[in-house]
Amino acid sequence: MIDTRAKQDLREAAKRLTELRGSLDLDLKLEQIADYEEKMSAPDFWDDNERAQKVIGELNAIKSVVEDFDGLNNDYEELQLMLDLMEEEQDESMVGDLETSVGALMKKLEAYELTLLLSQPYDRLNAILEIHPGAGGTESQDWAEMLLRMYRRWAEKRDFKVEVLDYLPGDEAGVKSVTLLIKGYNAYGYLKTEKGVHRLVRISPFDASGRRHTSFVSCDVVPEIDDDVEVDIRTEDLKIDTYRSSGAGGQHINTTDSAVRITHLPTGIVVTCQTERSQIKNRERAMTVLRSKLYEKKIEEQLKHLAEIRGEQSDIAWGSQIRSYVFHPYSMVKDHRTLAETGNVGAVMDGEIDFLIDAYLRHQITKPEES
Repeated sequence: MIDTRAKQDLREAAKRLTELRGSLDLDLKLEQIADYEEKMSAPDFWDDNERAQKVIGELNAIKSVVEDFDGLNNDYEELQLMLDLMEEEQDESMVGDLETSVGALMKKLEAYELTLLLSQPYDRLNAILEIHPGAGGTESQDWAEMLLRMYRRWAEKRDFKVEVLDYLPGDEAGVKSVTLLIKGYNAYGYLKTEKGVHRLVRISPFDASGRRHTSFVSCDVVPEIDDDVEVDIRTEDLKIDTYRSSGAGGQHINTTDSAVRITHLPTGIVVTCQTERSQIKNRERAMTVLRSKLYEKKIEEQLKHLAEIRGEQSDIAWGSQIRSYVFHPYSMVKDHRTLAETGNVGAVMDGEIDFLIDAYLRHQITKPEES
């Protein structure tokens, strides 16, 4: 008798593919692809390189959705044909291969469905990630640098580009603060799951007595807002200071007052950038971060207002503890929002955090008010 689990999984795959076909509106996506390709064929397409790269990125994203669906559908049809032939000939010699192939199809289908969850307006944008250690001096600053390495490794695995906008080294080790621009399609959609406080428990390498320490680091994530999104920033509301850079980047950035700190007086938001040689470029980058933060604040205020109207008790603050990383007395990483956990702490610190991100995104399906 042909394995019933494989048959059940194939029926489930057929159902989910049918639902996806209806929700994706593939005909519309094919029209969008044709429209983008027409734009790319225009003689002046490369006159604005930044705009051209944006069009190419959007085209590739839509193509990926269509091509990945077609690939899944083809895999399903081949496996269904394989099952039909096996049942017709009563040949059970290929049952093991069928089970393995159907299992792989279901995993690919789940991963594909996950990418479709990133459908919020700004999920597709680049992400601005800020890492700030809590109280605890060198211990928490070292923890901040460990998280910095984790996110850089994660970004590398996804072929995302990482740019350092601001970097303030710790007094003895680690970092006092760091701001990264992580560039890639859906970078914000993935990294918004990391917004909050990350807790570390370990035997401190900085404690001669070998005692266990608990450290905290906060991560803030906002999307890099497109230029076509209007954010009202009045010049009179800004306090702009320049100073000599002190972070990583080589001696050339330390010879002039090229670093820029911008304070938005009405909100108290402060942004800095010191990684460029030019004060003008640092100011431009700092303004990009400020625009993104102000827009994020506006959205959060709107969500809070809606929650008050509905009588909801939802916390949209980014300061709540979201995850614990325990190195001692046992090894475990646990997300407190989804209860996803693993004992392989080393893999997580090497950037293997997709399972944590996936769990949170799926969690949002049932709790959309936390987005």
